[in-house]
Amino acid sequence: MKPIWIVDDDQSIRFVLEKALMRENLPTRSFTHPREVLQALNHLSPEDSPQVLVSDIRMPGGSGLDLLAQVKERMPGLPVIIMTAYSDLDSAVSAFQGGAFEYLPKPFDLTKAIELIRRALEESQREAVGAVDVDSTPEMLGQAPAMQDVFRAIGRLSQSNVTVMITGESGSGKELVARALHKHSQRAAGPFVAINTAAIPKDLLESELFGHERGAFTGAQSMRRGRFEQADGGTLFLDEIGDMKFDLQTRLLRVLSDGSFYRVGGHSAIKTNVRVIAATHQNLEQRVAEGAFREDLFHRLNVIRLRLPPLRERREDIPVLTRHFLQQSAQQLGVEAKRISESAIHLLQEFSFPGNVRQLENICHWLTVMAPAQAIEPKDLPPEVLAPTVSSSVQTPSAAVLASGSPEQASAHDAAPVVNGTHAPSTLKPLVLNMPGEDWQSGLEAQAMALLVNGNTDVWDELTKRFEATLIQTALAHTRGRRIDAANKLGIGRNTITRKIQELGLD
Repeated sequence: MKPIWIVDDDQSIRFVLEKALMRENLPTRSFTHPREVLQALNHLSPEDSPQVLVSDIRMPGGSGLDLLAQVKERMPGLPVIIMTAYSDLDSAVSAFQGGAFEYLPKPFDLTKAIELIRRALEESQREAVGAVDVDSTPEMLGQAPAMQDVFRAIGRLSQSNVTVMITGESGSGKELVARALHKHSQRAAGPFVAINTAAIPKDLLESELFGHERGAFTGAQSMRRGRFEQADGGTLFLDEIGDMKFDLQTRLLRVLSDGSFYRVGGHSAIKTNVRVIAATHQNLEQRVAEGAFREDLFHRLNVIRLRLPPLRERREDIPVLTRHFLQQSAQQLGVEAKRISESAIHLLQEFSFPGNVRQLENICHWLTVMAPAQAIEPKDLPPEVLAPTVSSSVQTPSAAVLASGSPEQASAHDAAPVVNGTHAPSTLKPLVLNMPGEDWQSGLEAQAMALLVNGNTDVWDELTKRFEATLIQTALAHTRGRRIDAANKLGIGRNTITRKIQELGLD
């Protein structure tokens, strides 16, 4: 096993850690100052390279933060634990920005120190495996049986020119499948052109697909080639085909039938050699039955159908996809890739992902920017992932806490807040934060994020009202409804609490 490097000018610290790690059958190598470490790195064999580095932050021979920066340049995947006295905690926290795995405050509990080093060892081993995975990452990822079926179908279709229909929920990766079909086909040297038919206004879609001649309509100041011409010799991917309007479906059917079309305002037929791959999240059979989609076009497109499973049906793929997207986001942003704990991965696997793979990719990008440390823990996950957990584990204060009523009475009234035995208006929801002892600010952040995501433009007023109502209700419950006492407890005036009760509809 590769050694754990310990860097500290204090001989007693080095001795204690060496002996404790020796009892755990973990090899060590010790240094008295950063210069020795850098010299050792210059003459390093693969088997002697460190698996974890534990360094003091202040030493006569140099700074642990400077050592961290230099080590990360050479070995970006190496977990570094920074040891610090209490007065240096601010510096240690800033070390996270330089890629530190964790900090260990002095004096430390030896058992906790060994536990932390073991966590770093596990991370080091995952990083080694992850580096191999990222280097050899294919264009699509998935070990789930349903995805393996998709990969096999792509392989079988690689030498075919047949039209393919890809079905699947939004965000499940339909365009990735289309690109893979193109890449592995005989048309790979030709262009791949994609168009989302639902994202383009209906009046412009015809011109986008088939092009237009100069003067064909107001604003057409020059001739423009459409997507069918642009894709000549290659593949045209028509996403969300189920939303195409009926008259355009007729024109599309004609192109698929004889390979020719007219530009808008044109009089000469144009021939094109294009393989069409279509995709939709809709039930086209139902659309046909409703008269919204041409049956002959449906049969023309539905020669081979590939169903792409939603992410909730391939949860075993979430760990590898998450680490891939975290690596990808870090490369895009020019930062070091963040690590994610197994407990955080487990929470992601429990999430339903209504937005599928695209939503997971966005979450990983969010984590790369917003997670405060290099190691992502469950508390760092975005509100939409934590919301189901919060809603199931965090309850609003019951009527038994707020007044003399019972919890059963509270549930009968949809858990509306109770003041003086009377339920507050249901339009003013209580401010639901975390359980006592947890980070209540995270709960507030989750509620704020939920309102922002829903498009609310009065988040400040909404949460301020909930906050004030919750404080007043709790204080009144504590004082058994005595307003003057409640105002004194809250540190506000009698007139203020009376006015707030009226404004918030709590009277």
